[in-house]
Amino acid sequence: MEMNMCRRVRAERGFTLIELLMVVAILGVLAAMAIARLDRAKVASNEASAISSLRVIDSAEATYAASCGGDGYAQSLEGLATPPSPTAASFISADLTTTGVLKSGYLFTLQADPGSTRVLPAARTCNNVVDSVTAYFAYADPQVYRTTGRRNFATDRRAVIFFRNDGMSIAPGMAGANPID
Repeated sequence: MEMNMCRRVRAERGFTLIELLMVVAILGVLAAMAIARLDRAKVASNEASAISSLRVIDSAEATYAASCGGDGYAQSLEGLATPPSPTAASFISADLTTTGVLKSGYLFTLQADPGSTRVLPAARTCNNVVDSVTAYFAYADPQVYRTTGRRNFATDRRAVIFFRNDGMSIAPGMAGANPID
């Protein structure tokens, strides 16, 4: 009878320290795998947002050229953000209104393409903000390479999105960049 009691007490003691450590180790490995996947998903989301934002810039530039710039393009995000009249809508969304704006881990810049010429002076455009020019160049660089994004993106008046995946900014002329299919 006494022997039976000892066995029952041992059986009711619970997990051993080794068993608990194994469970904690397994949970740690699973958590590390989940965090790595979440980081990759966030980077992919940021990159998709950057591509979409450059498409928005291309669309806004086309609208600006057709309605405001005398077939010329705005050379800054501020030029696209200023509506043609106080009651009209701007050419671009409110999250892309200033040069160097940070959106979804990417820094956005819009400028005149270095080889462009002036089409209209600012005073003759519909919003009187910037001169319209024959070509623009817009680019998006990750705020922290490999953390917020693994690719740099750019576009110009051709409305094609280009990328580089070596961490280098894309320069006007798109040297070293590949088009997104």
